[in-house]
Amino acid sequence: MIFMVIEHFKPGSIALIGERFQRSGRMLPEGVTYHASWVESGGARCFQVMEAANPDLLRSWVSLWDDLIDFEIVPVQTSAEFWATVRGE
Repeated sequence: MIFMVIEHFKPGSIALIGERFQRSGRMLPEGVTYHASWVESGGARCFQVMEAANPDLLRSWVSLWDDLIDFEIVPVQTSAEFWATVRGE
């Protein structure tokens, strides 16, 4: 499954997030693949595309960061996949 992970940085956490990332990396559990990310120009949010067999794998990763970040995890699919499903292909 593909997920759009929207990270909402908690107030005053940006420096701490950067320090933890430099020290420990993303800390992804086995079975979770990072594809790409974009940070909002104001620095308040990060949008990441992740892949995992199920959302529980992402929840274990979130628990390592939730002191600094609030997460929104949205299962997504490509537009082509969506429209093929709508058309019954």
